[in-house]
Amino acid sequence: MSLIKRYLFRETLLSVLLVMVALLAIFSFFDFIQELENLGKGHYTLTRIFVFVLLSAPGHVYEVVPVAVLIGSLYALAQTSRNSELVVMQASGMSMLRIGVPLLLVGVLFGLITFVVGELVTPVSEKTAQRMRIKATKSIVAQEFRSGFWVKDGNSFVNVRQVKPDAELVDINIYRFNHNFELVGIDHAKRGRYNGQRWLLKDLYQSSISKDSVRSKFYPVSQWDSLIKPELLNVLLVVPEKMSASSLYSYIKHLTENKQKTSRYEIALWSKMVYPIASAVMILLALPFGFLQQRMGGVGGKIFTGIILGILFQVLNRVFVHLGLLNDWSPIFSTVTPTILFLATGLMMMQLISRR
Repeated sequence: MSLIKRYLFRETLLSVLLVMVALLAIFSFFDFIQELENLGKGHYTLTRIFVFVLLSAPGHVYEVVPVAVLIGSLYALAQTSRNSELVVMQASGMSMLRIGVPLLLVGVLFGLITFVVGELVTPVSEKTAQRMRIKATKSIVAQEFRSGFWVKDGNSFVNVRQVKPDAELVDINIYRFNHNFELVGIDHAKRGRYNGQRWLLKDLYQSSISKDSVRSKFYPVSQWDSLIKPELLNVLLVVPEKMSASSLYSYIKHLTENKQKTSRYEIALWSKMVYPIASAVMILLALPFGFLQQRMGGVGGKIFTGIILGILFQVLNRVFVHLGLLNDWSPIFSTVTPTILFLATGLMMMQLISRR
């Protein structure tokens, strides 16, 4: 890599890092303000709130990085344009594409960082943060219904009143049906814990229902083979957008086998694939702004433009996700469309400026 390319790479990298840290600090501040509402509940002290906010920070990387790349690269280009360095580079024979190569490398680098953090760091840190808060506030894992957590397991429907942070199940009801959708049994257990291969149910009352009679048995401890695994219960602790791609894929597979709707989780999975690419797209969108005349904006104006474009990108992503869920659009279409629109805009602007 030539001296000029190394210079552009370094300046852009430092600018993006600075913006990313600033945005993460802003998101963390808002998390801190929100968590203050729970201060004093149980053992949820100020120290634990700080730890929770720190552990939640990696979860914002997917949202922050594309915007940080856009604003940071715009700032770096605006600075070089202000100092007439871009003019000198062009005068020496460097085209816009050659100047953009080191910037694209920065975009690819942050795309990889986004993917690695989203896959390896965020799922663990988010789960740890949620478990710590639940234990400190002496609450249980939030449920979607007052009657508890419901899940389909083959020909059975399982109702769990409470799911503890360590994936222990409390107050379990299993409604067993045959292939004709006739109720053939109801099992009730006080507790259930996974031993690595299957669930161990304690104080199990098993009732078998036939046309003529109902028979009941009691087991102090019983084994329960189920498609439900502790990993699937992570959806109660970690929102789909902060789960790893492998966990999302496993849960989508589970829902598909039980003929349940998977749209939200498929959109979250595709978003994890698209967001790293978005970093490179933001570079292509930012590149033309560096070649605009200084009187058309200056450093401050270009940074403001970057902020507006970054907000627009996030808004478009949210809008397409919600519209996709409401209208049953293809998950690929819902997640890829905003990125394609920004890519097309960037390429069009590059072409217009190249013709000048």
